[in-house]
Amino acid sequence: MSAAGPARGRRPGSADTRARILDAARAAFAERGFDGATVRDVAARAEVDPALVHHYFATKQRLFVEAMELPVNFATAVPALLAGPPDEVGERFVRFVLSLWDRPDVRPLWLGLIRSATTDPVAAAMMRGLLEQGPLRVLANAIDRPDAALRASLAGSQFIGLILARYVVEVEPLASLDEERLIRLIGRTIQHYLAGDLGAPA
Repeated sequence: MSAAGPARGRRPGSADTRARILDAARAAFAERGFDGATVRDVAARAEVDPALVHHYFATKQRLFVEAMELPVNFATAVPALLAGPPDEVGERFVRFVLSLWDRPDVRPLWLGLIRSATTDPVAAAMMRGLLEQGPLRVLANAIDRPDAALRASLAGSQFIGLILARYVVEVEPLASLDEERLIRLIGRTIQHYLAGDLGAPA
C-alpha cells in the first residue's frame, strides 16, 4: 500500500473526539447514573476505543465532573429573576428552572446528577454545591431575609423532589399537570421559603 493509501484500524482521535465523549457520557449518566454507566459504554456511544476515554479524562469520576458542568450563567440569570414584583420571585424561579429542564443540553446533566448523587460522593458534592452556593442561595441573600442558607436549602429540596416526582418517577397527576398551574402552585412554596416567615428557631 502506498503512503497515500487509506489508513486501517480503529478511528483515530480527532478535534471533536473529546466533545463526542462528553456528549456520550452525559447520555450514559442520565440514563444509568454514575454507578450504572461504564467507560466501555461511553466509548461505545462515542464510537471510540475505551483507551481514548482514559486518555482524555483519566478516570470515570473526572469524566463525570466535566460532563456534568452546567452550561448556565447564573450570574446573569439572578438579576433577571429579581426584576419584577418581589412577591412573584418564586414563580419566576420555577419558570426559569422548567425552561432549563426543557433544554436538551441541560436535562441530561440534571438527570445524571440526581441519579448519581445517592451513590457517588463526587456527584453528591456537586449537588450540595449547586444547592448551597447556586442561584437559590444568591436569591436568598439578595432578598435579605434571615436564615438565607436555610431558605436556599428548603427551596432546593422542593426542586429535587419536583424533578424526581414529575420527570423521573412520573407520579400522577403531577407528571401531567399543566405547566402554568404547576408554576403557580410550586411558586407559592418557593416564595414562602425565600421570603416568608419561617418562625422562630426552636
